[in-house]
Amino acid sequence: MPGAAFRAFAYQAAERGVATNGHHNRNYVLPLTEREASLLGREPGTSVTVRVRRVDALRVVIRTWPDEAEILRAIKGVLPHVPECLVQDDGFSILSYVEGVPLSSVCGNGKPLDTLLIQALARMLAQMSQVRRAALPPLPPVWPRNDTDSQGFLRTLAYLADQQIRQPNWSAFGGLFAALGIPGTALLEFADRVPAMARRPYSLLHADLHRDNLIVSYAGEQPLICVDWELATYGDPLHDLATHLVRMRYPAHRWLDVVEAWAVAMQSVRPAALNSFSRDLPHYIAFERAQSVFPDVIRAARSLEDSFTQKSLDEATAEVRRALEVAAGPLRLTSVPGEKEIEGALFRWLASRAGRGHSKGLVAKAFAWQPDRRLPLPADFSDTAVREALALEGAAPASRVFKGTAHLNTVVRVPSIDTPLVVRRRLAEACRRERSFLSEHAVLRAIEEAPVAVAAPRALALGVSYPDDPFAVHTYVGPDDTGRPPNHPVRGLLPHEADGLVDQLCALTRVDYRQLDPLAWELAVDHRFFHWLKDQLVALVTELPKKSQQLARHLGLPDAHRLAQILSRHEVSNRAPSLLHGDLNPWNLVRRDDALAVTIIDWEMALVGDPLYDLVRHMHLTPTRPEIRDRMFRRWERLLPPEYTRDWRKDWQLYRSLEIVRSAYVDLDRIVTGAGMDAPNVQRAVDSYPVTLAVATGFLGLPVRSTVNPYLARALV
Repeated sequence: MPGAAFRAFAYQAAERGVATNGHHNRNYVLPLTEREASLLGREPGTSVTVRVRRVDALRVVIRTWPDEAEILRAIKGVLPHVPECLVQDDGFSILSYVEGVPLSSVCGNGKPLDTLLIQALARMLAQMSQVRRAALPPLPPVWPRNDTDSQGFLRTLAYLADQQIRQPNWSAFGGLFAALGIPGTALLEFADRVPAMARRPYSLLHADLHRDNLIVSYAGEQPLICVDWELATYGDPLHDLATHLVRMRYPAHRWLDVVEAWAVAMQSVRPAALNSFSRDLPHYIAFERAQSVFPDVIRAARSLEDSFTQKSLDEATAEVRRALEVAAGPLRLTSVPGEKEIEGALFRWLASRAGRGHSKGLVAKAFAWQPDRRLPLPADFSDTAVREALALEGAAPASRVFKGTAHLNTVVRVPSIDTPLVVRRRLAEACRRERSFLSEHAVLRAIEEAPVAVAAPRALALGVSYPDDPFAVHTYVGPDDTGRPPNHPVRGLLPHEADGLVDQLCALTRVDYRQLDPLAWELAVDHRFFHWLKDQLVALVTELPKKSQQLARHLGLPDAHRLAQILSRHEVSNRAPSLLHGDLNPWNLVRRDDALAVTIIDWEMALVGDPLYDLVRHMHLTPTRPEIRDRMFRRWERLLPPEYTRDWRKDWQLYRSLEIVRSAYVDLDRIVTGAGMDAPNVQRAVDSYPVTLAVATGFLGLPVRSTVNPYLARALV
């Protein structure tokens, strides 16, 4: 029973051997006994590699073929020194052992390779093109039909990366990726952006040629031997060059040497592979960097399960930061989280998996919190409920993690609480030019305690969790199931929704704002709110980064001093102040099925001032058809006493113009810095920047600068 004998041999190897781990296997090197040697026709004592499939292997690689043995048989004639599959059985295989040492042990990542070694590697990559397709296993049905379709091949790789890497891991890691700012559609969107490329004939590709998979042989006949062919594929040879360049971690100054050596070697065996290779190589490098963020983040997170110490957390944080920075360009990430934000996301992810049974070490700290005395817990929400929410936060699926411009919001369902909750954490790297003036928790508590019909979340808890990470817990506003996001009126309010919002803005006038801002009444005297609003805009322009200010001047926008002079010409009438939301864009409104029609969320920009301003700013931030605008003004005027509405017809256009000027500066700064560009309301605003700029300069009475490149504003977006 040869099969049983080899199976016993493999089990013995697993018990007494020292393993090296591959993507899906553990590799054991040991000598053949007399019995196995006779069955294989080898000398007793000959070393072999026993590969045992890992049951705990992460699914973080793209596989074209499931059987490495078939690949090895196909390439044996062209690359005679690669391992030979001697035995294949369910769960293990036995390969001939390649004598030598891994290149990684004699020349680690980042170290330069000798020119002769680079040339040998290039010849090896070129030599693979001699393997006939007919000798290889059948390709999957998704493969491009044309064996020269480079664009189709790269798109197929991106789709397979999503299918074989992201999707199998999304239930366990999707929430972590969402917290890091990587959407589930990232690879599919990358595939859609793959441009037209030159046609190159397909060939066999190793697809994982890094230093651990290269053996420096003891004999000089073949200086380098390539092992671990389990990820081999068939396609554009530029893909193999790109993965090799990235995974070998060559010093930057040696990349050109490697590419030139590859071109020389390929010219002699497959010259058609050089078609426009220098133009198209960056697309494959971009893909390698884009897809690698998924396995790199997953491996870093999983490493914490083996050792969860501050040292291991720091190392995982650094690795995730590196992976995000590398992938940011190819995936078009508008920003990369800072170390504090990454550390918090990793910490919460692992703590939620470890569970509350851990009473020692870092995990135990995840379920402790330091309450903020400014917001006492309500009678129906206990300290235990807060701890349960924190314990569940890191386990939330991607569909329940919402990353905005300033907050990370995670929806959890605590068993002891009837309604879903949202844990809000301020993003450490958030860059918001417009200041906040009132505490969001105090505003929400004031609304809750006032006898008014305003649909807003309840602020339940405020505090700090480990590692020094402030948070708030609110009631969640949105669908109760886990499959649907909140429904925002991104195309504008329907008539009944416009009525509901106006009713709530009118109700805000009955909230006692004096407990929030005792000095607010002074803003209503002698036009002081409008003066204050203009001063805030001038201060914003003063504090813009130098690069943003410089570009603003080139586009014809005035500096802060000149802006203050221009705005000083304008005045509005006095109106009684009230509590304002301050940022009524569509994503801060959630549709609901009752008379109120919308719930107003995200009150961090709340302030006290002229109620006309809140209504006009909403119309500026939200697509508002003229008939809806007129409907809202008529209802607002009818419901409020005259002290809140006097002279609004004269003043509303002035407020609107002021907001357009503000947007001209704020949106320009976002374009320059990239801050918040992943938020949909920000992206929509900057897409229309040329119009915003033209209207703003027109209101300010500034001529179009003849020295400005007329295409500059359009080029910005």
